[in-house]
Amino acid sequence: MYIFNTIKETTDYLSRQKEQGLRIGFVPTMGALHEGHLSLMRKAKEENNLLAVSVFVNPIQFNNAQDLDKYPRDLEKDKRLLEQVGCDVLFAPEVEEMYPEPETTTYDFGPLEQVMEGASRKGHFNGVAVVVRKLFDIIGPHKAYFGEKDFQQLAIIKELVRKYELPVGIVPCPIVREPDGLAMSSRNERLTPEKRKTAPEIHRILNEARNKTGSLNPAELKDRVTKEIEKEPLFRLDYFEIADDTYLQPVKSWNRNTGTMGFAAVFLGNIRLIDNIRFI
Repeated sequence: MYIFNTIKETTDYLSRQKEQGLRIGFVPTMGALHEGHLSLMRKAKEENNLLAVSVFVNPIQFNNAQDLDKYPRDLEKDKRLLEQVGCDVLFAPEVEEMYPEPETTTYDFGPLEQVMEGASRKGHFNGVAVVVRKLFDIIGPHKAYFGEKDFQQLAIIKELVRKYELPVGIVPCPIVREPDGLAMSSRNERLTPEKRKTAPEIHRILNEARNKTGSLNPAELKDRVTKEIEKEPLFRLDYFEIADDTYLQPVKSWNRNTGTMGFAAVFLGNIRLIDNIRFI
């Protein structure tokens, strides 16, 4: 595995590989790797000649300085896991390498960024778009792989690629869960044993809601799920929304011709977990 910390050495190496006709699969991460990340990497490895991974905790996508400070970091452990999945290139830059000057780029994704995560985390998706486009420019991948746990982020990245005609295929990958149903996340590392035991209730409640779409309309189901989450003393609900799976706008009725999903963000103490489930 080649490990690069600068943009120049990364682009120089990968450009040479592309000139030889090799296809590059890319998985951008913020480190604290887990099986969810590794599943993306295995798929990228299967579908391409080279697997490139970035580990970079992107400061401009955090709207909470405390969350940024506490984000788990263990690059040595990450390297060991990357070796195990056969990563070919690791790009692990410092903040100063990615942002030598204050970043002023702004993107407009319209209604797509104004709901759910966009409403709760002002500026978050602009920071995501900035770093993802930078990484695409540096790595030059043929395909990039993203997990569906961050479904709204995935939609934003698809729109970024469409709007700016970026030459990369975006490959969505299913949520990977723990045996008890909890969606895998780097933030899970910060859960106390008590909170870790409670966290899978989010998925249980969403799963139960899926069975109610025949008897409740979206407004009734939203009310039911909200009450179920708020019954758990350790939970503090940020949002629960039922929305279409393309533009992520709230729906008022079930439409079997379009995809509909449930999206939740829940605080356990100061740790914020997100999850989603497909209803239709």
